[in-house]
Amino acid sequence: MEQIKQQWAALMERLAGPELWITLGEGALRILLIVALSGIIIKIGTSLISRIFSKRDHGPFRISERRENTLKKLVQNTLTYVVYFTAFMMILDVLTIPIGALLAGAGVAGLAIGFGTQNLVRDVITGFFIIFEDQFSVGDYIQTSGVEGMVEEIGLRTTKVLSWTGELNIIPNGSINQVTNYSIHNSIAVVDVNIPYEADIANAERIIESLLPELPVRYEEMVDIPELLGVQMLETSHVVLRVIAEVHPMEHWAIARALRKEIKGRLDQHGIDIPLPRLVMYSRDNAKANSNQGERGD
Repeated sequence: MEQIKQQWAALMERLAGPELWITLGEGALRILLIVALSGIIIKIGTSLISRIFSKRDHGPFRISERRENTLKKLVQNTLTYVVYFTAFMMILDVLTIPIGALLAGAGVAGLAIGFGTQNLVRDVITGFFIIFEDQFSVGDYIQTSGVEGMVEEIGLRTTKVLSWTGELNIIPNGSINQVTNYSIHNSIAVVDVNIPYEADIANAERIIESLLPELPVRYEEMVDIPELLGVQMLETSHVVLRVIAEVHPMEHWAIARALRKEIKGRLDQHGIDIPLPRLVMYSRDNAKANSNQGERGD
């Protein structure tokens, strides 16, 4: 009992003494300093990386803007991870936690769970080849794994794709088996124009062909003069004429809408209306009346 009282008295004396609080204050100050320096290093490093990539046009090595955005984001993320890991190790050292034993234990634990991290390894390897082969880059519009949208970020483990409706899809790189990239080559805008059978089809084609050379001047997204392919389909109440236009990547939706507007306006000027659906009304009473009239005539 006396020994417990002595230990308690020693503990209280240590808590009341200035040495403990000075040590705690110094440790807290060092931790705050480490955190502050980490934030400053990340901010300066991120700015420096952006400046280095912004001078790519003046250097001997030229890369595309798509690849620049991807590599810049990847390098910035890597810098952030390295700085945070180093700061974490330094904070553990301030707290007098043995880093060597911790790393050794982490190595043994990593070896033990290595067989359960096959998906993680696959994600990292796939992410490396996506970046190395330049399959797609930040800013590209892609379709993969049932998701379609703009690439927001490419990491070694995951890829973030923003759908046009606002959803952010985070896809593990290992699940990316096939990618459709819409942003590399020029797109084709396809427009089908319905012409009624009563109209002169040849005249409608001449009207549309006279309009097409005027459009590249109005719409700089067009690479060349649009082309009228001719009759695409014969429907029940109308003929379908198809018009195509080669445009810059990802501009086919906007140009398709513009083509429909321009063609509709030009056809209206020449009195060619878009065909309306037709309905044939059949009345049983009218059929009986016609039958009776036929019998009386006989």
